[in-house]
Amino acid sequence: MNVMLPAAETSETVGTPWLNMLIFGAFVAVTMVVVLRASKHTSTAADYYAGGRSFSGTQNGLAIAGDYLSAASFLGIVGAIALQGYDGFLYSIGFLVAWLVALLLIAEPLRNTGKFTMADVLSFRLRQRPVRIAAATSTLCVTFFYLLAQMAGAGALVSLLMGISSSLGQSLVIIVVGALMIAYVLIGGMKGTTWVQIIKAVLLMTGVGVMTIWALGMFGFNFSAMLGEAVNVVNRSGADMDGQKLLEPGLRYGLNEWTKLDFISLGMAMVFGAAGLPHVLMRFYTVPTAKEARKSVVWAISLIGLFYLFTLVLGFAAAALIGSERILAAPGGVNSAAPLLAFELGGSVLLGIIAAVAFATILAVVAGLAITASASFAHDIYSNVIKKGKSSGKEELRVAKLTVVVIGVVSILGGIGAQGQNVAFLVALAFAVAASANLPTILYSLYWRGFTTRGAVWSMYGGLIISIGLIMFSPVMSGAETSMIQGVDFSWFPLSNPGLVSIPASFLLGFIGSKTDSYKESVEKQAEMEVRSMTGVGAEAPVQH
Repeated sequence: MNVMLPAAETSETVGTPWLNMLIFGAFVAVTMVVVLRASKHTSTAADYYAGGRSFSGTQNGLAIAGDYLSAASFLGIVGAIALQGYDGFLYSIGFLVAWLVALLLIAEPLRNTGKFTMADVLSFRLRQRPVRIAAATSTLCVTFFYLLAQMAGAGALVSLLMGISSSLGQSLVIIVVGALMIAYVLIGGMKGTTWVQIIKAVLLMTGVGVMTIWALGMFGFNFSAMLGEAVNVVNRSGADMDGQKLLEPGLRYGLNEWTKLDFISLGMAMVFGAAGLPHVLMRFYTVPTAKEARKSVVWAISLIGLFYLFTLVLGFAAAALIGSERILAAPGGVNSAAPLLAFELGGSVLLGIIAAVAFATILAVVAGLAITASASFAHDIYSNVIKKGKSSGKEELRVAKLTVVVIGVVSILGGIGAQGQNVAFLVALAFAVAASANLPTILYSLYWRGFTTRGAVWSMYGGLIISIGLIMFSPVMSGAETSMIQGVDFSWFPLSNPGLVSIPASFLLGFIGSKTDSYKESVEKQAEMEVRSMTGVGAEAPVQH
């Protein structure tokens, strides 16, 4: 979902900064009113974590799309397609295919067997304490790095759209985004956050749709003519490349055998990681039935698929109308393709709307991440591990809200510290951890009777350690021009994404751990989970107000 690279340090601006701020301020004002209204119905843990399970499949599908499609995804993928053509579009394909995994394997069983968090599913038939601690640790790691990427992305956007290039100015913006995130989640809980995501999804799809139709209109609604002009622009630029290669595979991932393996690894992380992202999985608990959970994924697939088709058009439109030289020379580099295209098509007004949508996207995503992390700590660690299930709902709710504040402060500090760093590294880490630690354990727990507590713990901790360890010693950390740490080289793992190694390793560790576990899990619990996951019998009824 995120392919965002560091923003360039520059004082140049695109469009009218005050107009961008005005439109963004209007969005904040409207959504804050919505959140305040939602807060009137947020009094219990079910309200705070799952929105009272009162959302329809259509509403939840819109919210999932709003949660999944981040600003970095929009800006980064359009830029990747503009510069890398066919290979850039592979990001879109990977992120869309991930939803087939969620629809076919995850959505319905997860809704039937869980309550508020991923750990509810994993601990249903396994020993509570070790599994909940491991699941919460994995969830907090994924959400922290994802939050870090979003907060750093907010600072990067500023240099391009708001005319603030100083570190202090970008730090202030990160603080504002963090404060708004804390306010949204504290006041409105999951219900308020969901409505923010729904509004943002509608704005994003509308804005991107208008740009797509407008861009196609520039070429007489002839996509082939747009592609031809993109090729001609590359050839006229004097670049040391045949423009036709923009339309062929291999421009980025066909340079040598390692880049081909890197693409396979990245693809595995995208497809399996997206289906294991805790803030996306948590959305399935906001609907009253498993049928609505399936329906919400179908809606999400439709909207996300349409969005990525839009990015294909916009990416090649940027290549044809802007050109790679202007894109790379602009503040934000590759991320400037979509804003530059908006300015080219509709001037300051369209750019202001797209800028506001980009910031709205960051707010919606960070709010979803914050509530997921707070639920994981308060529900899994505090209520079920520390208090051993004996805490009251109000007590758990208080801890969850306190956790949001702590997470907000930590993510603000982390975002400030990550300014100018390779944001793609942080996102790759989040996806790799989700793919390696979360998804294998969920699939084993739902579909393999022989899965045990040791298998779950080995799989989660093993996936977590291996994925983080390999990225630490890969080119994204050191030894390359785009590395996070410059001037040193301690990389020995040749791939930029560890998915090719860490995902199979996590599955293998789960299998070996289960086969060597002498502790016999409850046969009755296994049978109950199987029946509930497949039929929904015994799943929690919707909460009525």
